Amino acid sequence: MASPDHTASESLLASALVARFLRSNNYNETLRTFIREANLPSDAGAIKYKSHDHGNVEQWTLEGIIQEKKKFDQSLSFERYGDSQLREDEWSMPAPSSPKVIETPTSSNLLSVSVAPWQIIHADDDQNAASYIVSTSADKRLNAFNVGSDNAIAASMAGLSNSPILSIAVIRGGNYHFLTIKVLAYEEDNSEDVWIVTAGWDSQVLIYRMAVSSSSPSVTDHRIGEPVGSVKLPTNPESVLLVHHPESQDLTLLVSRRDSTFIYYYDLEPLRSASTLQKCEEIGKQNLAPRSNAWVAFSPSCLAQSPHDPGLIAVALSTLPHMKIMIVRLLFPPPHRDIIDDSTSHSSSRNREVVAERAPSTDTPVGASTSAPGTQLSQAMASLALQNREDAAIVIQANTLAPQTAYSTPQVVWRPDGSGLWVGGDDGVIRGIEAKTGKLVTTLKNGHEVGSKVRSIWAGWVNVGGTIEEWVVSGGFDKKLIVWK
Repeated sequence: MASPDHTASESLLASALVARFLRSNNYNETLRTFIREANLPSDAGAIKYKSHDHGNVEQWTLEGIIQEKKKFDQSLSFERYGDSQLREDEWSMPAPSSPKVIETPTSSNLLSVSVAPWQIIHADDDQNAASYIVSTSADKRLNAFNVGSDNAIAASMAGLSNSPILSIAVIRGGNYHFLTIKVLAYEEDNSEDVWIVTAGWDSQVLIYRMAVSSSSPSVTDHRIGEPVGSVKLPTNPESVLLVHHPESQDLTLLVSRRDSTFIYYYDLEPLRSASTLQKCEEIGKQNLAPRSNAWVAFSPSCLAQSPHDPGLIAVALSTLPHMKIMIVRLLFPPPHRDIIDDSTSHSSSRNREVVAERAPSTDTPVGASTSAPGTQLSQAMASLALQNREDAAIVIQANTLAPQTAYSTPQVVWRPDGSGLWVGGDDGVIRGIEAKTGKLVTTLKNGHEVGSKVRSIWAGWVNVGGTIEEWVVSGGFDKKLIVWK
């Protein structure tokens, strides 16, 4: 049974809400009668302005709260949580949670962090190939720290680039390092070819093929050379990823770009024998917002491949005001060699059929009668079938509650066991998302400064004195390099 004080408080609140409604709608006579009969003060329901929040006083009216709740409930309907039965998709414990701040030689915003093998040549010509914590900063420096308990600095280099280094890729056990805006290096198991993909602010993606022979280990014997492939985009690329086609095992490049909800597929197999610059052919694309009517709902800002399922990727989106993530099943187009035929006429006919199945033409104006009704119907059915496939490929779609702006750089990385994801944010917090459900399960706090931008994160296994540990390494605009264990 409610206490008398609690009942009186509820009655007073209800009376104040009624008085506020009458006052805001100018029912003056009714208001005076209500105040007199309810024995309320003469200013009941009046909005009390404060000097510091005069501009925001009317933002939280009763009607505004109800509308805000409706919008929140509607946004929840667009989220999609998984029901996977796989145990490896459940958030595993223990997980990194304790921060350790590493002292850097200079105080500057950190732009990229990772743990990677690094070849450091000492004065006595001793080449020490081991794993190091590698960070780059806005002052154009690259620092390497030992992974041991002291985390002492092993090397600090400046002047490697005319501009700050935003991305690093390492191959061949640390013999080669690639530094650029966005770089991806890929080594194939049964080949001496190393593929290097760079994405720049000139709206281009360049592909290099570097032949690294195991019989010639000297670094000076190998050069990257000129690019063998290029992709010209309408807008700046956001993220790149190299994967193998599950059927043909052809090397395929995935590209996402700004102001587009698509992931674009490019075939790199023709570049294996190329000696001059070739234009890469787009063989397919996958829409991450197949049901959206908006011009651009978001951009896929960061792609990360699952460590235990090569056909599954995590995508960090540029949604505002909070980052959303997707876990998506890749919809590879048919193997490229199945589309090519010796007969030119048959090839052209087959290609037209494939294009019609994947993405029906939208060039024909509405109401035009250039196609037969049967063709229009088949195109509409094919378009609907494609939307259904793309929608079904989205396994998880969830809100991470990580704040971001239009100038943020969304980051997502997998835990090394594939049980979850780590995402950064502009509030100094790193959030852990369970891969099975897509729900927020943990937060890493008390490391970065509150309200600071977490610019880069890395997650993986690290060998520390013969013991394998799971680490998360983060760097941000609070000038802190932090290892979470």
